[in-house]
Amino acid sequence: MKYKIGYRTIKTALGTAISILIAQQFGLENFASAGILTILCIKVTKRKSLRASWDRFLACVLAMPFSSLFFELIGYHPIVIGIMLLFFIPTVVMFKANDGIVTSSVIILHIYMANKLSLALFLNELGVIIIGIGVALVINVYMPSADHRLKQYQARIEKNFKAIFCEMVTYLKTGESDWSGKEITETATLLEEAKSFAYRDVENHFLREENEYFHYFKMREKQFEIIERVLPIVTSLTVTLPQGKMIAEFLEELSENIWPGNTAHIYLGKLSEMNKEFEEMELPQTREEFEVRAALLQLVKELNAYLIIKSSFKTSKWNKSGKIASN
Repeated sequence: MKYKIGYRTIKTALGTAISILIAQQFGLENFASAGILTILCIKVTKRKSLRASWDRFLACVLAMPFSSLFFELIGYHPIVIGIMLLFFIPTVVMFKANDGIVTSSVIILHIYMANKLSLALFLNELGVIIIGIGVALVINVYMPSADHRLKQYQARIEKNFKAIFCEMVTYLKTGESDWSGKEITETATLLEEAKSFAYRDVENHFLREENEYFHYFKMREKQFEIIERVLPIVTSLTVTLPQGKMIAEFLEELSENIWPGNTAHIYLGKLSEMNKEFEEMELPQTREEFEVRAALLQLVKELNAYLIIKSSFKTSKWNKSGKIASN
């Protein structure tokens, strides 16, 4: 396995050191706990980090009055900690701050080990909480741009679409193919990865609820489902007909224009014209020709659905820049 240090690891290491240093400089007791809080609050996205920070802050703040109540009324004893947790944990869950249960337990144990309550103790624990969580939030403000990687996914998926269409063209023209089909499994994997990464990009923006790349990959996923349905139709053809060669030429042109700069409505028009030509051709003479013609008509319908999906996909900035305006 290749050894790799990611940006999140670097941020965690840097943030932990900074939070401990600040807490130590302020002369806080249990200053190392500030580092633990920082580690727990640095997440893969800004939104997740903010949610984790809020959960831990709320749970830690709740832990202090709970500790005061139980330890002062009943006593500083391990059994009291257990009894308190029976009430404290459901309360935290009620406030939907589940992620803060473990962190708040550290605060509870700090108060337990102090064996007495004081304003100084509460201020100390509050300082540890604020420094640990605050440093994590500041450190997590930086998130590397996802655009470059999203564009890479886009390019690889479109390249695979082109390869698949080219293989269909070869089979329609010659009736033969030695294609391994690796682009099919690879594209399915790429689409899942790309959607996940695009969704993560949304999580890194507080004011953004949508990601145009995510909608783009969803659109490609729907098109890919049609491609998967089309492939068995193509491979089921037993003879080569003029209609098949016409579809092959159409697919060849389509494959050359999957890249940016083409609009689906142009090809919908060409497909409609080709369908009209099919209707004017002679009727099939044999059962085998009839079955092949029927399969080809089904292929045309699927290609029409493929293009309609693209034509209904709304883009804004990409159309102006020439990006992701492909078929």
